[in-house]
Amino acid sequence: MSAFAELMEFQRETEALAQVAGRLGWDQETVMPRGAAAQRAEEMGAMESVLHARRVDPRVRDWLAAIDEAALDDAGRAQLRLIRRSHRRSTLVPARLAAELARVTSAAQGKWAEARAADDFAAFAPVLAEVVRLRQEEASALAQGRTLYDALLDDYEPGADAARIGAMFDALRPGLVDLRARILGRPAPDPVCGSFGEAEQMALSAELAQSFGYDFTRGRIDKAVHPFSSGSGSDVRITTRTSTGDPFNSIYSTIHEVGHACYEQAIDAAYLLTPLGQGASMGVHESQSRIYENQLGRSRAFTGYLYGRMREMFGDFGVPDAEAFYRTVNRVHSGFIRTEADEVHYNLHVMLRFDLERALISGDLAVGDLEAAWNDRFAADFGMSVDRASNGCLQDVHWSVGLFGYFPTYTLGNVYAGCLFETLQDAVPGLDDDLARGDTSAATAWLGAHVQRHGGLMQPRDLITKATGALPTEAPLLRYLERKFGDLYDL
Repeated sequence: MSAFAELMEFQRETEALAQVAGRLGWDQETVMPRGAAAQRAEEMGAMESVLHARRVDPRVRDWLAAIDEAALDDAGRAQLRLIRRSHRRSTLVPARLAAELARVTSAAQGKWAEARAADDFAAFAPVLAEVVRLRQEEASALAQGRTLYDALLDDYEPGADAARIGAMFDALRPGLVDLRARILGRPAPDPVCGSFGEAEQMALSAELAQSFGYDFTRGRIDKAVHPFSSGSGSDVRITTRTSTGDPFNSIYSTIHEVGHACYEQAIDAAYLLTPLGQGASMGVHESQSRIYENQLGRSRAFTGYLYGRMREMFGDFGVPDAEAFYRTVNRVHSGFIRTEADEVHYNLHVMLRFDLERALISGDLAVGDLEAAWNDRFAADFGMSVDRASNGCLQDVHWSVGLFGYFPTYTLGNVYAGCLFETLQDAVPGLDDDLARGDTSAATAWLGAHVQRHGGLMQPRDLITKATGALPTEAPLLRYLERKFGDLYDL
């Protein structure tokens, strides 16, 4: 057996074990008994110890040294690129630290959920301070001349750095602020009214998931406090949440997570349980969820179809016609919660988190001062005073599980989605007619062919550039938002 074949056989076992660890995380978020949290933390730490040992196994180094890259195809060379990256990262991080991070973040997730339910940031602050300390230690091991934050960011968006992202955000912010100011001075549509049964919402969620191409023979939908997607290949799982007074929470959380899940399900089957068998980056992943949710799912054409289905399922819910429904779905209003924000406000929520988490990792902001810093920044950006911690710095799970560097990929995803949608519209000229029938197949097939099937074959910027023919910039997103909301609000 060649060195490459031996390496890939070893790697498939490592990837399989990583999927098992991921399933433990899914279970923790969905059906795990509350009393099992401490034991689960130990289990997660043990799994990370096993994975870390495999990633730093000396045989990996020897196999990499023995392989003749010139004899490999593009996919083989990409596999080596990702394995080298993982091996290098793992050898820089001590096994003790990797296991401690897994154990502490698993326990911190439960502490966050309790503190969020009690609106008590002070109860969560000590464990968050420990998570920050461990991630700073990890970043120090990984930095090698980079800033601590850039070392962490690279886990989620390879090749990116905070300076370039910050410049993009600085270019995006003025257009968003200006658009918001013009919209908030206009009359806003009323929200839906009525009570929407949980069982009916879950049934509609399943129907919509299928209409966007989610394969239920290889996936499932469950409920969680914070909707998410996990898994890859033949076992991809999503969660959603329901609110009897707000069906859009369930509908668009589902469509969003289906975008993530369909990406994983569409990756070339030849890449299953290899480094290429996952998305190119979190930014690219987010581009799929956002384009499914917003450019497709919140379009005038698709909401016309959705309005009809909701009338059939829920009866009269206070919206007189499809056009009024489209305006209600895309209603712009200030709010506390990132995941419930409209397209105009959403990226401003992300920019707030990007700046605060950079300050936490650099040490410029102490965890004990985070709540006050968040509240001050939110009041300045949104003109509202945060009323409780669950509407402020405790609303997201990310920091409790150590995902520093993750938040900016949400806005990168929106930027990538803007670029992809401009190209998609040209490639699928009958798109609106399809969406008006609830048929997303042409759009999702184009995304599958140009983005999803490639998995981790290309670097993120290279993938978007190849799919669209141009380097990604914020301009297409701003054009899309200006066109859509300018029309909606007669600007």
